[in-house]
Amino acid sequence: MNITAIIPSTVYSRRLVLRGLTYSPLGAAVIWMALGGNRVAAVEARITQKEATYQGSPKGEQQCGTCKNFEAPSSCKVVEGSIASSGWCKMYGKKSA
Repeated sequence: MNITAIIPSTVYSRRLVLRGLTYSPLGAAVIWMALGGNRVAAVEARITQKEATYQGSPKGEQQCGTCKNFEAPSSCKVVEGSIASSGWCKMYGKKSA
């Protein structure tokens, strides 16, 4: 069966279909995933403790408990695995007040 018999090409252009998708919530979600969905997955990926040179003790005044990436009680936004609040890694960034 020929698709042009069902949907004539003179009635529906690619531009018209894409424009219609941008105005529907489902279409907007599809376009967003096509354009930016992969970036979200990349941001959510965490590095290993070895890659971050994680250690279970603080480095001077710097420790995970005062880092902007630390999520109490024992995790991190950037580094995978169990993280001690008294630990430290090279991804340390002081929390802003």
